[in-house]
Amino acid sequence: MCASTVVVANQDINNGRKAEPDMERLNGVFSMLPGLTLMEHSLIEQAYVVAAKAHETQFRDSGKPYITHPVAVAEILAELNMDPPTIAAALLHDVVEDTEVSLEDIERQFGRDVALLVNGVTKIKQLPTEMGEMRQAKKGDLQAEYLRQMFMAMGNDVRVILVKLADRLDNMRTLGSLSRDRQIRNARETLDIFAPLANRLGIGKIKWQLEDLSFRYLEPERYKELAELLASKRHEREEDIKYVILRLEEALRKYGIEGEVRGRPKHIYSIYRKMKRKEVDFEHVFDVRALRVMVPDVPTCYQVLGIVHQLWRPIHGEFDDYIAAPKENGYQSLHTAVIADDNRALEVQIRTHDMHQDAEYGIAAHWKYKEKGQRFDAAYEKRINYMRRIAEQAQEEDDPHSAIQAVKEDITDERIYVFTPKNDIIDLPAGSTPIDFAYHIHTDIGNRCRGARIGGRQVGLDYRLQTGDRVEIITANRGGPSLDWLNEDLGYVKTHRARQKIRQWFRKQDREKNIANGREALERELKRMGLEEYPRSEIPNATNFPTYEHILAAIGFGDITASSVVAKVLELERREQEAKRDEFMLSKPTVPENGTSDFGVDVDGLGSGGLVRLASCCSPLRGDPIIGFITRTSGITIHRTDCKNILNTTEPERLIVARWSRAKEHIYSARVEIRAHDREGLMRDIGAVIAAEGINMTNVNISTDKTLAIFSLVMEVADKSQLLRVVTKIDQFPDVIEVRRLSNL
Repeated sequence: MCASTVVVANQDINNGRKAEPDMERLNGVFSMLPGLTLMEHSLIEQAYVVAAKAHETQFRDSGKPYITHPVAVAEILAELNMDPPTIAAALLHDVVEDTEVSLEDIERQFGRDVALLVNGVTKIKQLPTEMGEMRQAKKGDLQAEYLRQMFMAMGNDVRVILVKLADRLDNMRTLGSLSRDRQIRNARETLDIFAPLANRLGIGKIKWQLEDLSFRYLEPERYKELAELLASKRHEREEDIKYVILRLEEALRKYGIEGEVRGRPKHIYSIYRKMKRKEVDFEHVFDVRALRVMVPDVPTCYQVLGIVHQLWRPIHGEFDDYIAAPKENGYQSLHTAVIADDNRALEVQIRTHDMHQDAEYGIAAHWKYKEKGQRFDAAYEKRINYMRRIAEQAQEEDDPHSAIQAVKEDITDERIYVFTPKNDIIDLPAGSTPIDFAYHIHTDIGNRCRGARIGGRQVGLDYRLQTGDRVEIITANRGGPSLDWLNEDLGYVKTHRARQKIRQWFRKQDREKNIANGREALERELKRMGLEEYPRSEIPNATNFPTYEHILAAIGFGDITASSVVAKVLELERREQEAKRDEFMLSKPTVPENGTSDFGVDVDGLGSGGLVRLASCCSPLRGDPIIGFITRTSGITIHRTDCKNILNTTEPERLIVARWSRAKEHIYSARVEIRAHDREGLMRDIGAVIAAEGINMTNVNISTDKTLAIFSLVMEVADKSQLLRVVTKIDQFPDVIEVRRLSNL
């Protein structure tokens, strides 16, 4: 059932009302579809008659006849110039689910093409609507499974998705009659999935409407504020735009260029996003005032760009050439921002008429070529293959959440565009690394990736690629990926695709070998965090795994990371120590208020003037389980709960509850020992890793024994995760034998 509808099967509930045919609006649909044959016209008209009859006793939450919804969906698709079977399917898209009309009835009366489209949309709509209907359902399962099924139901026919997008757009337009909870739920899903999907299919006409409508319900106050700002300056802006249009038209005529110059529509959500991304106020968003220029061909686009830059001074860093390097969804245009005559910013987009048609209608604009067999359309085929890849990816995943994470990643419009050594353009999600790039090129290249060069300069595997980078992957002759690549704290991999390929590689390895790999990885992590002596038999108690061997195998297979196991061990240790402390704590301070120390520690019963210091015997870091000890002369000392001085104390009554505060940040000293084969430049390389993390070293001690170098460093870190990142990166150096944190300074 559609999100903003209510189906009434009993006529008495609505006093026997029946929906009257909406023929006038249907005529509006026909007016947008010139050139229909008599048979095509009859197909659409008959679909309307069947739908109107089937829905005659059904009404929407707003009280309007239900038939207004399928007609509105058909109207949206007619605006996209979709073919008659798609328009007919739009009119019939709810009858199989909500009425007595069967799919067989549809196929018998309207043919297999229309029936398949209706069936695809119906499959999406027949998913469970209550969590109780799903076995062992967890929070979010329903939405994830719904979205996965949507892509699977599409099959090889993208028109199913187009009908769904039109269906969602009309529901968003009529969202006002729903409860606040349903408004937020539908708006969030629309902004997360359907608007990016419309964008990836290149349908700007639907994408911006879905975004603005979602924003309106998710952040009504902010939406209203921006809408009022736009409205308050509308007259001034329109006068400004008229002036710059005349100026540019005059310049184009001077050069004999036939071009159409328009003011560009202002979309509230895009303005809001730019304000957030660039951290500027409303007045400094360049596309609040914007022009769009459409010309006959590509050479003229560049000629117009030169004219615009002659008229007005371009703003540095605000030019994008999406003609030479189109976006993944096929979008092409020149974007520039200039300082106009009134010394205010103006954005200008320059494109051909065909590019404009493609930007507005996307994949829908290409459908007619496939249907009429006029020519091979590369842009259309690229988009179809993209949709097939999403559907196949959804089917391959057993976990619906994993599938939807991959889909969200694939359709996000936060993208970067990088080059291969042969100058091919590769489109990746923002934040991608050389490893993501390598797996995008080929699974084997990803598995054998050992390094990367950007423009000839070697970079680390955790380097964040930027648009325009030329990437060369350095590979080994044999071998496979590292388990460290799956550690999210280390930032080696961004994309779901790369993670999936890495896990697949490890799953193919021999179980005994994976157990050995898992043991090596876990032992390394335990040692890094000073947990070498922790009983291995106790580690399963911190996880959902039955035995220690199962944990090692899961790490080896890539299903979990060693760092995640260590984090759970630390959490279990913290809970156990708190339980022991609570058992033998005989008294607590009676001061009623809590206080926060300058070290970012909350201590029960401590006022704001209480003296707190971090114990030098165990050097606690933010994230470590901690406890306070009330000294006789020096206030309260904060220890790690596994500190031997705490565990062996004979005065448990002086222990006090302490925890890291969320309100403040602080810098903590941590001592790290590095053992490595000595070589020239080793300290420089280690220092570069530490500096890249923004960490200050307060003490450095180096000793050597023949070819062995021992570094003892005291670093100021923000928390335990930052320390883990830097020691793991240092450990990646081939000369380094081991890196570990020491528990005392």
